[in-house]
Amino acid sequence: MYISEIKIENFRLFGSGEDAFVLPLKPGLTALVGENDAGKTAVIDALRFVLGTRDQELLRVDTTDFHQQPGGEQAEQISIRLIFNALTVHDRAAFAEYLTYLPGGDGTETSLVITWLARRNTKEGVTRRTLPPELRTGATGEGPILDVAARSLLTTTYLRPLRDAERAMSAGRGSRLSQILQHTKEIKETGVAFDPKVGAPADPKTLSVLGLGDYASFLFGDSEGIKEARKKLNDEFLKPLSFANDLLNARIAVSGSRDDAVRLRQLLEKLELALIVSENADAAHTRGLGSNNLLFMACELLLLVAESDGFPLLLIEEPEAHLHPQRQLRLMAFLQEQADRVRADGQQIQILVTTHSPNLASDIRLENLAMIEGGRAFPMGAEHTQLSASDYRFLERFLDVTKANLFFARAVMIVEGDSETILLPVIARLLGRDFHHYGVSLVNVGGVGLGRFARIFMRKDPENSGVIGVPVACVTDLDVMPDAAPWIVGKLKADEDVPPIKKGGRQWRRKADFPDGKLDARRAERRAKASGQKVETFVAGEWTLEFDMALSGLRPQVWLAAHLALEDDKLVEGKTTKQAVAQTSAHDFKGLVEQKLSSEDFASHVYALFERDGASKAIAAQYLAEHLEGLFEGEHAWNASTLLKRLPPYIVQAIEHVTEPFPKKEELEEEGDAA
Repeated sequence: MYISEIKIENFRLFGSGEDAFVLPLKPGLTALVGENDAGKTAVIDALRFVLGTRDQELLRVDTTDFHQQPGGEQAEQISIRLIFNALTVHDRAAFAEYLTYLPGGDGTETSLVITWLARRNTKEGVTRRTLPPELRTGATGEGPILDVAARSLLTTTYLRPLRDAERAMSAGRGSRLSQILQHTKEIKETGVAFDPKVGAPADPKTLSVLGLGDYASFLFGDSEGIKEARKKLNDEFLKPLSFANDLLNARIAVSGSRDDAVRLRQLLEKLELALIVSENADAAHTRGLGSNNLLFMACELLLLVAESDGFPLLLIEEPEAHLHPQRQLRLMAFLQEQADRVRADGQQIQILVTTHSPNLASDIRLENLAMIEGGRAFPMGAEHTQLSASDYRFLERFLDVTKANLFFARAVMIVEGDSETILLPVIARLLGRDFHHYGVSLVNVGGVGLGRFARIFMRKDPENSGVIGVPVACVTDLDVMPDAAPWIVGKLKADEDVPPIKKGGRQWRRKADFPDGKLDARRAERRAKASGQKVETFVAGEWTLEFDMALSGLRPQVWLAAHLALEDDKLVEGKTTKQAVAQTSAHDFKGLVEQKLSSEDFASHVYALFERDGASKAIAAQYLAEHLEGLFEGEHAWNASTLLKRLPPYIVQAIEHVTEPFPKKEELEEEGDAA
């Protein structure tokens, strides 16, 4: 049995009707990802309200739990519905009177549907602001109320964020360790009971844990020291205080209940759990919070795996708490392994975790993730996204920790190279659109898979499931050069003709290869690979980022940055200076200006420094970023409008998409005139 769907209405940030929260689930492990305040903890708390937790924590509904629309009235009722599918024979027997028969099939397929309802008390003059919650069954919530015994079979194991593992594993009344151990098969079924009528066993190791406790109590009572103390108490102190017909006699014994379960619990409450250096070590080894948290989780899983009844659900908030990255990966692999195991009763553990860790998000199978955004759930299974089977295989290999931050962003910009990764955040900041301020994650996919990453955010059925409200901008090159560029950038020699396009032939393309509007079709085709809903692909107007910047208005700046990149080793070693490189490059630049080249040819000469001469685009981007920042300083400094006018339009549009629109052209002109 597993929870196949959660539907939450009017609980905290979740509304009702079309605004209700609906999360379909699969068996096994599911990780909820998303930024803060998206609703991940609300989902976990909703499950805790409905199912209860094994640590017997008492949860009370507060009036603040009732959803309130901005500027509207507060809801009067919270509804949380859970659907359980894949019921075993034991499950169907345990919940026989509460089952719902599923439509279709042979009429024997059943599910368990429970609906938890909480209402505000709207009567005036009452002190209790909420009415006692109800837990009803049936497809419409009109079936019989789930009784205490049945509900006890559904209680869940919950590990809160920033949990105090040491306290939970310590000895003491009501300790979590005693609660776990008393339900494990090994504690309950290993060994035999102690019979005081028979006396001391031949081998105490054959006794059960409870038997050992009873045997220890027997030995205490038979101790000569305790006998002497009891005799002295009775003869010297109680006898003088007694009446002839009413003698006072004391018995000294280990306290305990006649009930086996109570005695076992009291015995287990004296135990503690700690990590040790080695198996035979006497003293506990001092460990940090992370290791103790792993110990705590291992102990909870011991109970879940060993049980032969009850619903095996584990809720963990932020499993990465206190763990370094490698431990996080080990933990997640272990949880996945435990979720795949089949218990003795034929069931598998269902695990639901919330996380803010890109490290964990990158290691969990994409199909097992559900993005929580804007109070809605967006599962990443193949039935919900526009990702193909090939996309899933690709992302399984390449969705690493540096890219997984896209699951936690308010906006995402996907780029194909290091130049964009370095330059675009600086350009955005200079334009007053700082990516950090807008919560933009920049993802560098390294020239491959841009569309695959973008399709993570595109839903298969947006009309019914909704649209992920995270704007995604994909920035890509057009990769078509001007007709004269092959000879300028070194693709062809001066007297060499353009070779034909054939299989295994030239890979580069020029504008002449796309006559009769085919160039616009190529641009549209590239855009269509990843555009739709909140995803937009912004294609370079001409060729590449460096070429388009040189063409649009940053020609001297790109020229200088490329020369600095070519001389980077000498600059680092102190064999030359930026001033010297700038003087030389300015002289060569002046020579090109005097040739009165067309804009395309001039920009091609600038780009030749990368294509022909081998300047590193990444290093040039670093120098260009520093240079642009310098231009915003001093008496005749640039401002945002100055830079905005010199940028390629597709870059401006991409930044607008993930932040907010820039002022209109008229406003920019007024700003520029004022400057």
